Amino acid sequence: MKITYYKETDSIYINLNEKVSKETVEVNQNLNIDFDENGNPVGIDIHGEASKLVDLRQFIYQPSVA
Repeated sequence: MKITYYKETDSIYINLNEKVSKETVEVNQNLNIDFDENGNPVGIDIHGEASKLVDLRQFIYQPSVA
């Protein structure tokens, strides 16, 4: 997974895997989800004022404990 912040457009793209996007669904004016050919999510695009929607000051990765 790779997260990229684009300062010039104040947008964030979360690439969930390396698969190619075949379809994009607009959830709302600030959120799109990309899907592969099998309907699996491959990316999340938060655009237009992403810094107001997401706290960009820190990123915490925490795996679940079984």
